[in-house]
Amino acid sequence: MLYIIRHGQTANNKKKLLQGRSDTPLNEEGIRQAKMAADWFADQGIRFAKVYSSPLRRAVETAKVVGGPESTILIDERLIEMDYGPYEGMDLANPHPEIIRFFSDFVNQKAPEGMESLDSVTKRLGLFLEEIVTEAENENVLVSTHAIAEKGALEYLSPESGGSYWSKYIGNCTIYAAEVVNGKYSVPFELWSLPGGEPGC
Repeated sequence: MLYIIRHGQTANNKKKLLQGRSDTPLNEEGIRQAKMAADWFADQGIRFAKVYSSPLRRAVETAKVVGGPESTILIDERLIEMDYGPYEGMDLANPHPEIIRFFSDFVNQKAPEGMESLDSVTKRLGLFLEEIVTEAENENVLVSTHAIAEKGALEYLSPESGGSYWSKYIGNCTIYAAEVVNGKYSVPFELWSLPGGEPGC
């Protein structure tokens, strides 16, 4: 089974900044959220044979808490968050007009110049997922990543979605899962999420 989790809260999430590839650690609330997710998995009797993570600290820290002390964290660059380019660190309470247009219609609006495209996010997440499909068929695999990267994975796994995941809110530590049967992923589904949660990437 494949399990995909967004990292816990960071100071930038709390400030509602466009976080992207800024390498910020979990704050105290983010650690608490990751522990809640770990407790939920433990209550379900779910253990992981493999734990993959984005190279960014907030994702690695989440992977360590949720995966457990016995887990080895396997870093994969393709799990990193979307590159926001010149918009990195932007205050989401006062976004630039081109960001407002993009965020209001992901399907029909191209990413502003200097920002990674959504197609690029989906492609790199898809390449990663296909590489681990056999592992996810035979054992439990945890993937710790970011909001937009997680949406890219969900878009890849749900081509019929028509881009609907891009505008879907995915809170800190939200978990999606997908089964693998005969080498093919099933349609992913939301498995668990925290009550409330701070938006932000």
